[in-house]
Amino acid sequence: MSETVQEAGQDEQQSVSGGGTEQHADDASTSRSEADLVREGDIAGDYLERLLDLLDYDGDIDLDVESGRAVVSVEGGKDLAKLVGSEGEVLEALQELTRLAVQQETGVRSRLMLDIAGWRANRRDELSDLGRRTAEKVAATGRTQRLRPMSPFERKVVHDAVATVSGVTSEGEGEPPNRRVVVYRVE
Repeated sequence: MSETVQEAGQDEQQSVSGGGTEQHADDASTSRSEADLVREGDIAGDYLERLLDLLDYDGDIDLDVESGRAVVSVEGGKDLAKLVGSEGEVLEALQELTRLAVQQETGVRSRLMLDIAGWRANRRDELSDLGRRTAEKVAATGRTQRLRPMSPFERKVVHDAVATVSGVTSEGEGEPPNRRVVVYRVE
């Protein structure tokens, strides 16, 4: 899939290769203890291990806690790309199923983040680069840029990257699934 940057008022497009993913915005005000998050990761790890066994896929599961959420990564195994999908859509579905499995056991909605074969980490790097380059272009030209519609996860990464460039800001525009990031110069 390509990401498209559109200049305001023009049809010119700039294409940057990358894939899509989505991260649902959950109630960030719900703080969980480190022990609760570790337990979420353990439950998610067990769930994913059973899934890998059913599929007869190889993979190592790594559990961590970052930024107030459990992070579960599945690495190794040649078949793992099938669990990501062409634009991360299978990964997103698996993340939601894993969150539901955790919720079923804990009774609390999980905000855990799932990564398979490093796809989400690589995607974060691509989006950070896109956000920074777009912000630098806007700072230099003064022309507002509208990015293609993105998932909440993708938009957050882009907003964070834009925030590192002085003289520009970003905001969301539109309604999901067509919500996009707009980058403009601050006078």
